[in-house]
Amino acid sequence: MKAKTEKTKTSNAIEILDRMAGDSPELKRLTEEARVNAAVAQLIYNARQEAGLSQTELAERIGSKQEVISRLEDADYDGHSLTMLQRIAAALGKQVAIAFQDVSKPRSKANHSKRLTPAHAG
Repeated sequence: MKAKTEKTKTSNAIEILDRMAGDSPELKRLTEEARVNAAVAQLIYNARQEAGLSQTELAERIGSKQEVISRLEDADYDGHSLTMLQRIAAALGKQVAIAFQDVSKPRSKANHSKRLTPAHAG
């Protein structure tokens, strides 16, 4: 008699998406894109909140409109550009850091194999 493998229940949306993707490379790719878009949107939102700025105030600092900031903070938006992220970072007194991670290892903040910041670029 085969032992039944029981999955633990979770409310973690990322885990649920990973389970739904199963072995499908296309679903895994789409899930990862969605994860990145949501993470970037959340980073922008958090940095703006930390600076105590409204969307309108941040937009003025980067020479844009409130609607643009709203769109960038939307987890469903998939048009983030490095140039725009750098403009936002500069307006908030921050810098953009980009990391490559091994796909074979579980995701974690400590899993950055290389981090590229302006001081290391070039």
